[in-house]
Amino acid sequence: MREKKRYLLIKGENLKENVEKAILEYVGALGFSKTSPKWIKINKDSGILSVNRKSVDFVKASFVVFPKKLEVVKVSGTLKGLGK
Repeated sequence: MREKKRYLLIKGENLKENVEKAILEYVGALGFSKTSPKWIKINKDSGILSVNRKSVDFVKASFVVFPKKLEVVKVSGTLKGLGK
């Protein structure tokens, strides 16, 4: 059975470390495995993260609670929809 993904365009500093810390702190290790985050593309101040469709709200909420500034600019079902 294929997992349905959503793609998040995220802006912030030191993305890879901060995003992983935010998700781990908010949903824990089991929740982190359920979100199954995978980096598609990372630039200096933005990146595209692929997550499970059912856990998009948890990931967005974890960025709000996290003390460092992380912002979800756009969520899409396709990479083409993000415009990148």
